[in-house]
Amino acid sequence: MKYVTGLINLIFSLVISTIIIYAINIVAGFAGADYSFTNGEVFVIWILMAILVNNCFKK
Repeated sequence: MKYVTGLINLIFSLVISTIIIYAINIVAGFAGADYSFTNGEVFVIWILMAILVNNCFKK
């Protein structure tokens, strides 16, 4: 059962991190900034943001 809970937490963290990354990018775009990321940069940011989200929601 711990594996299922861990998998759900991982998927939740990855989805939330994606939303946060794109929200920051959109807000920055409205402010006039133009960010372009390579695939490697997006992957690293995505994983690091997922770790941050996962650590923030731990009980």
